[in-house]
Amino acid sequence: MTVYTPYWWEEAPRSELPEQAVTETTDVVIVGAGYTGLSAALELVRAGRSVQVFDKERAGEGASSRSGGIGSGNLRISFTKMIQTLGLERAKAMYGEGLAAREDLTRFIQDERIDCHFDSVGRFTGATRPEHYEGLARNSELLHKHLGIDTYAVPKSEQRSEIGSDFYHGGVIRNDIGGLHPAQLHQGMLERALEAGVTVHARTAVLDISGEAGNFTVSTARGTVKTRDVIVCTNGYTDASAPWLRRRVVPVPSLILATDPLPAELMKQLVPKRRMLGDTNHIHHYFRPSPDGTRILFGGRTTGTLQIDGPVNHRPLRRKMISIFPELESVGFSHMWWGYVAMNLDHLPQLVAKDGIYYPTGFCGSGVVWARWFGRKAALKILGDPAGDSAFERQSFRPIPFYNGNPWFVPGAVFWYKMRDALNI
Repeated sequence: MTVYTPYWWEEAPRSELPEQAVTETTDVVIVGAGYTGLSAALELVRAGRSVQVFDKERAGEGASSRSGGIGSGNLRISFTKMIQTLGLERAKAMYGEGLAAREDLTRFIQDERIDCHFDSVGRFTGATRPEHYEGLARNSELLHKHLGIDTYAVPKSEQRSEIGSDFYHGGVIRNDIGGLHPAQLHQGMLERALEAGVTVHARTAVLDISGEAGNFTVSTARGTVKTRDVIVCTNGYTDASAPWLRRRVVPVPSLILATDPLPAELMKQLVPKRRMLGDTNHIHHYFRPSPDGTRILFGGRTTGTLQIDGPVNHRPLRRKMISIFPELESVGFSHMWWGYVAMNLDHLPQLVAKDGIYYPTGFCGSGVVWARWFGRKAALKILGDPAGDSAFERQSFRPIPFYNGNPWFVPGAVFWYKMRDALNI
């Protein structure tokens, strides 16, 4: 029987936190109790600030426990293109920050002793067309040359050593990327935050934020709070309580399928090195072995009206999985689930302060690394620590024309990109 909640919740179910009184004053209010919000809260509380975190659902019920658990810190703009558009030094700064963010996450998991099956197994990105391989290889060369990243091209003749499929036209390896159990990571972060003295109000929606820097009033479903600082960490789950941000991030649904358990020999054939996997489609697919190595988790963008934790149209994603792994044609699925990623016009993560409110956001589907990183950066900004500076500051964060929170155009955009993938254009 297929379950329509995340596979990750089997080992790390979302917990119900005890209701606590909403304190009338606090140093910092944080909206959102996912990776970003908890990262910021932990940094602030350990620096002596009082913090209240509000989430309209259970803590971590959004993207933090619904992702594929791939710790890439990926940027949607390739290093090659970024050099062309922003210049070499800016490109090195942004991609270099991605390296620092991954290293920071590794240190955090180790220092906090969070058991989340973290493993630096590397990632293989497959070229869906022959010309994509040349671009991947060139990009890989530049990353190695300018940043020393352990990355290299794998021609089609050798790709079976990396993935048990002939679907791709070669690909590249990034050995600095790994995987983890996202819900266990979140649970570990939540436990450390609570132990440090963070107050987390789950199932308590923020209704409005008013005032100015140093003197904000935050209205919630269970009371009003006066605070000096506010950090909004809602990303793909942003609602009307943050209208400025809502015009700039688009929630795009991403669906993941978990196969039924597979024979050990078949798993070894399909993912011989247990790497994280992806491709160069416009509608990107990401997939991986489960942490225990017993099944394939396969994800990609989807369209249509989705019911949270209910049946979804998984057939297009299933067809794509079978085109890559024909051996899985008769395999069933134990879990199907989806969550929102936050896209923006610039296709880059953002760290913005607007009218005194901090917005770490726009992770474009790579929030496992970026959410922790930018939540901490926002906290350091509040603390006046120069370590809060980021190469992603002071860039444009444009509103999306004719958009005010209703992503009416997403199904059409996804369909258009799927057609481009199908027609190889």
